[in-house]
Amino acid sequence: MTVSARLKGYRVSSTKARLLADQIRGKGVDEALKILDLSPKRFARPLAKLLRSAVANAEQKNERDTAGIDLDNLVVGEVAVDQGPNNWRIRPRAQGRATWINRRTSHVRVVLSEE
Repeated sequence: MTVSARLKGYRVSSTKARLLADQIRGKGVDEALKILDLSPKRFARPLAKLLRSAVANAEQKNERDTAGIDLDNLVVGEVAVDQGPNNWRIRPRAQGRATWINRRTSHVRVVLSEE
């Protein structure tokens, strides 16, 4: 049985987010949260919050279903980081020129599964 949570339009580039996603993929939930809590990356806190949200979704699903999910055996099965819409800004430069600044966003999906 799987449980998922999504984070849409977060202001981080997808390549930077994938660095953390690769570290926690396939790990247990407790181990993944420890990795994220000790990580110096800026995206570690929102990813940990998303992981906790997925665990809360599993608890709610456990209360509704009769079969239930064993919360101690949850594993980070899938962490997908996709590129979201870009925000464009224009920065004035020398001699009347302008350059474009590309503010990238990401969509993140965490899927938890039982071991």
